[in-house]
Amino acid sequence: MKSVLSIVMCIVSLHSWSQDATAIRKKNFNLNDDGIAIKGYDPVSYFTKGEAIKGKKELAVYHQGATYYFSSTENKEAFKKTPSAYEPQYGGWCAYAMGAKGEKVSIDPETFKIINGKLYLFYNRAFNNTLKSWNKDEQHLKQKADTNWQTIFH
Repeated sequence: MKSVLSIVMCIVSLHSWSQDATAIRKKNFNLNDDGIAIKGYDPVSYFTKGEAIKGKKELAVYHQGATYYFSSTENKEAFKKTPSAYEPQYGGWCAYAMGAKGEKVSIDPETFKIINGKLYLFYNRAFNNTLKSWNKDEQHLKQKADTNWQTIFH
């Protein structure tokens, strides 16, 4: 009986942790008012096609507080198998701003870079393409961005 109670308590704790993790992601990720990530772009296409492709609402997947759209059923299924392999770094905020100032800055989903199998997104408007600045000091900015994101995402 004691072991059954322990199992039940463990399940309740995991469920509670899962809800907390989802709430933290909703609070800190770059999502629109409907909870859509990457402004509706397909996260898998960055890896498989090497380009940003708009996803379709009918091919949506909800994952821990964020909804992702996909351009194909294959991409949707690939994401469902390993979401962490495709989700953008820093909750989908501009990697440069996260590294330079520890700030959550919106992105242009068509301005991106894959580094060591991870997706990084960047702000790019009005003659300010932050990917160019990132490329000038990537190693230092990435280290700072990793640290800053850990401070924000808790």
